[in-house]
Amino acid sequence: MPKRLIANIRSRIVGEEEPIKLVVSALLAGGHVLLNDVPGVGKTLMAKTLAQSIAGIFRRIQFSPDLLPGDVTGINTFERKSGEFKFLPGPIFANILLTDEINRASPRTQSSLLEAMEEGWVTVDGVPHSLPKPFFVIATQNPVEFHGTFPLPEAQLDRFAAFVALGYPKVEEELKLLRGAWATEVSLEPVKAVLGLEELSLWQASVRRLPVAPDLQRYIVQVADLSRHHPGISLGISPRGALIWQRMSQAHAFVEGRNYVLPEDLKKTAVATLVHRIVSANRLSKEALIRDMLETVPVPV
Repeated sequence: MPKRLIANIRSRIVGEEEPIKLVVSALLAGGHVLLNDVPGVGKTLMAKTLAQSIAGIFRRIQFSPDLLPGDVTGINTFERKSGEFKFLPGPIFANILLTDEINRASPRTQSSLLEAMEEGWVTVDGVPHSLPKPFFVIATQNPVEFHGTFPLPEAQLDRFAAFVALGYPKVEEELKLLRGAWATEVSLEPVKAVLGLEELSLWQASVRRLPVAPDLQRYIVQVADLSRHHPGISLGISPRGALIWQRMSQAHAFVEGRNYVLPEDLKKTAVATLVHRIVSANRLSKEALIRDMLETVPVPV
């Protein structure tokens, strides 16, 4: 079950387990994740280890202001011998795609990911090209450095199922980092795969079939509706946001080894799923706003 996938990733990542569960939940939910954290906390290692754990194709794109859409999706080139155009796939054709510092690319290049993240294919010169399945984007951005960056538009933020921060490890965990295998050449060796892409696809299908009680669905809608009328929020949760919250709670329940969703799953996925879908008024903390709404709406028993 998914716990062996979590354990495999934790064998390389030092830190809290819950952020790893949220990343895996986003994968199982069929969404994508935005890692919003400072450099050096293991974002790239997280993406590589996840790709190795599922025996998937891993690609990394370093976003920069001069990056063009064709550098991401691929281009058509003319071959003199055949007299025809041939499509050269870009690095986006992968199972796990790490888009490092996504907010450093221009809005035009950022938008080249929208179709891929939403539809599962890219269109080059009017011709669609299907992406490998599963296709999972792990985007990163540095929350403390804004020079030379382009803020992600709300339309693109809404494509990410989860907004996650790995955070700093605790003191004892960081000591393990300095003393353990991470500090030697062993850390350069790939981890063994614990499942294949076919099994992962079956897990994703199982997540979609996981039942959600009508009372829990009503709770989701009530929180979303409250966000649209909350005095501290200028832009509330969209219907797509409510749908993704339900899917993330299903995936979280699956990760915990259950075939049903509990209010706890909604609580643990709420901030990561909703924090980037609202716009706060008067610069109020968006996390605090979400927690306030969760406490305001009665939780079904």
